Amino acid sequence: MMHINGSCHCGEITFEAEVDENKVKICHCNDCQKLSGTAFRSVAVSEPNSFIFTKGKTKEYVKVAENGNQRAQGFCQHCGSAIYATSVDTLNRVYGIRVGCIEQRDLLVPKSQIWCRSAVPWINEIATIPAFDTVPDQ
Repeated sequence: MMHINGSCHCGEITFEAEVDENKVKICHCNDCQKLSGTAFRSVAVSEPNSFIFTKGKTKEYVKVAENGNQRAQGFCQHCGSAIYATSVDTLNRVYGIRVGCIEQRDLLVPKSQIWCRSAVPWINEIATIPAFDTVPDQ
């Protein structure tokens, strides 16, 4: 287990949790693409009931996933940062915490990918796209 902490972009929400480093995954489902505004979403799965707000609280939006599960999407109502997805049941909640909001994100290497049938076709070519340390000169 790994103790993590994180925040939303504006700092209105901060949190802590215990995550299993072997349960970090990339999700390519259409919902994750739309909710993240990008090609996929990376999540670290928390231990049951270990996610704790240390400042603020998220607003939740309940989405019915393609597989029929209801998922509560937690986000900052000030800056819009997506923080997590979890079950609508409040007992023994396990959170899929958005890796981009976690301070230790560089240590959370994905171990699996799911919903690959929805992956954008260029995802396997990403290593061949020119890369720059900052915005290149125009």
